[in-house]
Amino acid sequence: MSIKVLIPAPLRRYAGNQDSLQLDGQSVGEVMGDLTARYGELKKHLYGEDGRLRNFVNIYVNDEDIRNLAQEGTVVQPTDVISIVPSIAGGR
Repeated sequence: MSIKVLIPAPLRRYAGNQDSLQLDGQSVGEVMGDLTARYGELKKHLYGEDGRLRNFVNIYVNDEDIRNLAQEGTVVQPTDVISIVPSIAGGR
């Protein structure tokens, strides 16, 4: 099943300069696995050496943070949109 994934501007150069991709999977974890299999350079920006999603990477399914759902086990439907949103540090 193909799911739309929105790629944030800072990561697009690692995803063929595309702002969105259609990827396969039935859960967020499967879709993210397809993403990193196709675009290996993205993996180090999204996942730590322990294989876990980095703390500063937020994943949303239709505007809902997966931390409030079943995390990477969150089931997705063909009409869903996954957004990758890296946290941005800021301040003065």
